[in-house]
Amino acid sequence: MAKSSRPAKADKKATAKSSKTTNVEVVEEAQGMGFVEAATIVTALVMVAAIVLVDHELGALGQGIFF
Repeated sequence: MAKSSRPAKADKKATAKSSKTTNVEVVEEAQGMGFVEAATIVTALVMVAAIVLVDHELGALGQGIFF
């Protein structure tokens, strides 16, 4: 078989694609408090306030833990 001195078409395409690549810098977005985190904190605060208020009312009856 005779060898060709010309490169195949696939080799030309691969060489052309590799020379056109560019570097891309990945930048992360600033992490802030999302809705789920805010809802969790608010729920916890409301639950603590409810426990304290109920205990305050039970304190008037002599059955409270804190009051």
